[in-house]
Order: sequence, then C-alpha cells, then structure tokens
Amino acid sequence: MENTIESEKFACAIARILDDNKALDITILNVSRVCSLSDYFIIATGTSTPHIRGLTQTLRKKVKDYFKKIPLGDETEKQNKWNLLDYGDVVVHIMAREQRETYKIEKFWSHALLIDRPYWEQNSLEYAMYDKA
Repeated sequence: MENTIESEKFACAIARILDDNKALDITILNVSRVCSLSDYFIIATGTSTPHIRGLTQTLRKKVKDYFKKIPLGDETEKQNKWNLLDYGDVVVHIMAREQRETYKIEKFWSHALLIDRPYWEQNSLEYAMYDKA
C-alpha cells in the first residue's frame, strides 16, 4: 500500500481494522472544522484490558504494514483503560467502557460531524480482513 492516503479514507480504514478486531461502539468524528490539531477522531471501546491492549497493538502493526505510518504520539496507559494513537490527521482513542462513559469525548466534540457507520464501512471495504490473503 502507498504511504499517502487522504485522511477520511485513512480514518475509515482504521475504523474497519478496529471493527474486524471486535472493537465496540466505533465512532468517527470529523473535527477538521472545529479543531486545528487533527481532521478525525476515532473512538472505540474494548471489552477488557487484554482486548484494549490487543486492539492497540494490532492497529499499530496493521497501520504500519498497510500504510507505512507510525504514530506521531502513542499514549498507552499502563492499565490499558484509555490508549491513544496519534497519526496527525487521525487520532484514535481506544477506551474501556467506564472511561468512555466518564469522559464522553463524543459529547465534548458534539459540534463535530459524525461519520455514520454505513459510510465508513463502504469507504473501507478494500481493507476488510476477509479481503486480505
């Protein structure tokens, strides 16, 4: 895969990778008009500490393999309750349900544009796990 990918497609591909690895409640927010730090935030829930750790590790590896990108910032919490991977134009939050309910990122960024699931699923079909040999 090539290193250059537009940020919307990249966000959709990341959501797909998370979905293929059983992340829950995946949300993509287009924050480009309300935030100068990034174009997209992805928020996903893991079901347990090992699951959050696994999602973070798998995402880091697949993004490196597929897109030749490594995070500009990588905040992996010791207890794996809230991990963050910052790819510049796309920031990924992988959280335990409790942290997600406590910090309510979607509510804080409610003025951002929500990218609905059918759209990101369609926009990321080429990255679906079942398409990979």
